[in-house]
Amino acid sequence: MDQARHLYGPALCYFAAAADAGSIRAAARELNVASSAVNRQILWLEEAMDLRLFERVGRGVRLTEAGEILLAHIRRSLSDFEATTGELDALKGLRRGSVAVASVESVCESLLPSIVNDFRRKFPGIHIAVNVAGSDAVNRAIIAGEADVGFTFDPTREHGLSVAFQRDLPIGAVMNPAHVLSRTERLTLAQCLAHPFCLPSEGLSLRKRLDAVLVTLPSRHKTYVEANSLRFMKALARRGDVVAFQTRIGLEEELVQGSLVFRELEDQPLQHDRFSVVISSNRALGLASSMFFDHVVNALRKQLPSTDADMASVEA
Repeated sequence: MDQARHLYGPALCYFAAAADAGSIRAAARELNVASSAVNRQILWLEEAMDLRLFERVGRGVRLTEAGEILLAHIRRSLSDFEATTGELDALKGLRRGSVAVASVESVCESLLPSIVNDFRRKFPGIHIAVNVAGSDAVNRAIIAGEADVGFTFDPTREHGLSVAFQRDLPIGAVMNPAHVLSRTERLTLAQCLAHPFCLPSEGLSLRKRLDAVLVTLPSRHKTYVEANSLRFMKALARRGDVVAFQTRIGLEEELVQGSLVFRELEDQPLQHDRFSVVISSNRALGLASSMFFDHVVNALRKQLPSTDADMASVEA
């Protein structure tokens, strides 16, 4: 309440202190002021409101019904004020603000760690909590208010979900550099299925895109492996003859090192997997979350330049 005393009238602060302490004298000791000053402010408040706020009981005080209503209002106001000062202190680095992030796994490989590290260099006092989940779970976390900023692919048009940034990225086949398909610049999904392959599990946005092509193929080949972890699938491709599928996000280090090869798939439904940053459309971001969101968008605009397809998807 120390900061609140400077912005709220002393009468309200003294009244709340006396209500909490149950005594004017105890409140005066807590506030480090004279008992007469506390009593005078409370009497002034009662006169101004034309209501009795306390009943004097022995050496203590007890709230009247009017006093209980006023105290509830003051506590709500002070709670809002403390939340606001906490966010302002986070901006100054005095306290730890908080940002809750929900993200699909591939973004957590390289892209998100780089963004978070750069952000923490600017705002080291802000705490960032990251939850890794599938695309649908990321959407639900944002809608439910469990996360402030979400990184996902192909978000559904749901009430409460707002797409704040997006880029269309091609899906490709991922394989060991020694794989026979690595010598082919562009591939179709059918060509890949002639070899051992790994599919993402149902429920992942990437699987929905792949299924749209799989149902059109004349014959279905037996899946070699199915997994809900892109990290596992690319590790499988790196160590053997298995073909995996994903966008370039999450492959940054392997492509630079040459431990994996990425080949775009020519099947039309696989040309654009929509990477998106989502926030709630039902509530405003807090100060710390807003700063993180602005940092994210600026970083992604530099790392993922827009194309005509991106502009068309935004306008649509």
